[in-house]
This record gives sequence, structure tokens and C-alpha cells, in this order.
Amino acid sequence: MIQRRAEEAVEQALRRQAAVGVIGPRQVGKTTLAIALGRDREAVYLDLESRPDRARLSEPELFFRQNEDRLVILDEIHRTPELFQVLRGVIDEGRRRGKRFGRFLILGSAAIDLLRQSGETLAGRIEYVRLSALDVLEVPQTLDDQTRLWVRGGFPDSFLAASDADSLALRLSFIRTYLERDVPQFGPRIPAETLERLWTMLAHNQGTLLNASRLAAGLSVTAPTVTSYVDLLADLLLVRRLAPFHGNTGKRLVKSPKVYVRDSGLVHALLGLGDFNEIVGHPVAGLSWEGFVVENLLATAPERTKASFYRTSAGAEIDLVLELPGHRRPWAIEVKRGAPEKIERGFRSAQEDVQPERSWIVHAGEDRYPLSAEVEAIGLRDLAAELQKL
Repeated sequence: MIQRRAEEAVEQALRRQAAVGVIGPRQVGKTTLAIALGRDREAVYLDLESRPDRARLSEPELFFRQNEDRLVILDEIHRTPELFQVLRGVIDEGRRRGKRFGRFLILGSAAIDLLRQSGETLAGRIEYVRLSALDVLEVPQTLDDQTRLWVRGGFPDSFLAASDADSLALRLSFIRTYLERDVPQFGPRIPAETLERLWTMLAHNQGTLLNASRLAAGLSVTAPTVTSYVDLLADLLLVRRLAPFHGNTGKRLVKSPKVYVRDSGLVHALLGLGDFNEIVGHPVAGLSWEGFVVENLLATAPERTKASFYRTSAGAEIDLVLELPGHRRPWAIEVKRGAPEKIERGFRSAQEDVQPERSWIVHAGEDRYPLSAEVEAIGLRDLAAELQKL
């Protein structure tokens, strides 16, 4: 399954820059996307986890010169970070000969290594496209499929699995792969068991304020150590830290970020929840749905959108505040699974503080109707479509 918006974004970036980096978690579809794009260009594809393909780059300058007129796809480039310095020289040499655009497509399973390495060597020569999991606008337009996306998550193989049991098995395998193989590549030596416990604790506390001290006590490590582990999971695009909104409201606002495991299917797998009935019977259901909504809306929001949440010590709260490019005032979004019948006092109070341009209560159904002159109830798919049009 190819994500068409991402494909178009990569196409456009290749027309602007010599190198394009596609970053996203493992199994999100980067290789499928790259091969589809390379097919019409007769691209050269190298999987740098493959020893024979790494051997083809024993003389990288010569290899790139021989393939100067073809798109070169470098998959899992974190395996050979020394290539970044080589790419800088090759790109600069090519520019002097008029070879300015669409030369390299670089794929990586996380932001951390690509951003660090290329930030040092490819500034002004690379553009990034982030590839997220499938969202509600990329799956069939039925509530059943939206529910399946929430239950199984947005990794294509998990979503398309023949059964919920097969999907769960794939996600559990995904978790083991990250813990045992990928994390040691990207970060310091962290015991896999410790990181799995932290990841599971974050799933249990989905969408709540980060309390590093409490998590540290449960893991028998220090709070700074927990913070560094959460940073690593965020850099691996597995966890999202949603910052608090800091507008000039004059109110006492919370200062800690909220933390979400980004893929709802991974939340459920970490908690051993295999199907819809198990999920809705678990205390995490509401916050799992909230995280699912947050990820879908951010996946469809315009580039340069700033996301946060609003919460005061007095209980005023907005689940998601979107500061949209070109808009002077933000959008305020409350998340509910059931169809809302009224506006909660905390949301109404937060509206008065933030003064949003538009206010929504997004739910799991399809109905769209006003709750007041300022607030509209709306289904997730319809709100995602509203954002995509901006």
C-alpha cells in the first residue's frame, strides 16, 4: 500500500533538491514508496543492510559518478554514516556540472541519525519528507475501516493482515525487532527488558503528563535516565511528546508535556489487547482513541502546523491546539469517542482563554452538527479532510 500524499511530496522535493531524505519508523512503507518512485526513473536501489550492496559502495565516489544520470536510492543509510561526507562532495561536484536535482533518495528508520549526520554535512543539499503510518484518509471510507485502523494501527502490514490475531503477531514482532536490533544501533546500550517496560508503562499512561520521577521509580533508574529513554523513543518516531500551549492567557498552565505512543496498534500490542472488544473494555480505550485522533490530525494538517495542548491548574483543557500557517488564531479540538451532546465546562473555559478561530469536538462517528455558535461536533474523517484542504 503506497501513501499517495507522501509519494507526491517526495516527487516535489526531488525537483527542488539534489538529495531527499524519507524518514519514518521501520515497516511504515518507505522502501515500497521509494521503489515505486524509482521504477519510472530506472533508479539504482541499494539496501545498506545487505553486505553485497554495501560492497558495491567500496569506492562510493566512482559508483556515484558512474550513476550520475540515475536516481540512487540508499536504504537504511544509518548503517554507513560515513557516506554523508561522500555525498556532500558528490553533490557539490555535480552542481558544478549542472546536475542539481533529484540525485539521491535516502531512507532511514528514524530521525535521530539522519538529522544528526546530514545536519553536519548536507545542510542546503537535502530536504526531508516524514512518512507516517496510514491515516483515516488513506483507508476505505467506512467506520468499520476506521475502527480497524484504530485497533490495528497504521503500519500497512498490520492494517492489512488477514485477522486481528495475525495483526497482533506482526506488531509484537515489530516491538521485538526495535528492542533487540534497532535501538542498539541508534542509542546507547539500554537493556531491552528495561526499555520494553518503559514502553509498556507509557502505553498504560497514554496521553497523560510525563512524570519522569514516577516512571523512574517503577524502573529503578533515575528520572534523567527515563527522560533520555523517552527522548530516544521520540527520536525513533515511536513516541510523541505534545508540548503545552504557552499563549498569553495569564493563567497558571501545566508545564509538562503529554506523551503518546504514536501508533494505536502498538499501544494495544504493548498492553496485550488483541481485538476491539478487549480494547473498549480496558481503561486505556479513551486515551488510546485520543492519541489516534491526534496522530491522524497531525498527519493531515499543513506543513509548519504547531501542535500543543492547553491545560490550567483550574481544570480548563483543550486536548489539541493547532496553530496553522497563515491563521492568526488557533483551532481548538476536544476528543471524544461517543457523539457529544454538550460542551464540557473545562473546554468552554479554555475557549475563553485561548480565543480560537474554530472549535471542534471530534468523535468516532460520522455525524456533523453544531453544539453552539462556536463549537461543532464532527467525525474524525471529516475533520482530517478539513485540515487537508488548508
